[in-house]
Amino acid sequence: MKITEVKIRKVFSDRVLKAAVSITVGEHFVIHDVKIIQGRERIFVAMPSRKDENGVYRDIVHPISEEFRQAIEKAVLDEYYRYTADVRAQETDEN
Repeated sequence: MKITEVKIRKVFSDRVLKAAVSITVGEHFVIHDVKIIQGRERIFVAMPSRKDENGVYRDIVHPISEEFRQAIEKAVLDEYYRYTADVRAQETDEN
């Protein structure tokens, strides 16, 4: 399967949660509420999750293979960095 689109839905500044994203896989499947999170050591991608009866968050959807997980993370982070660079460039141009 191929990641065909990444949409940055919302960006948060000065928070651990950096952005909410939707990704399209192929031409037939969309995953909403993918999160970009600033961890202690690196920024990473978290799949949509919900809290279970024990208060533990569990992924609702997730890739099975490490290869596809890495492809998702790369596509999402590449788009996030491109998006934030564009925003910074626009802010610079306006000033």
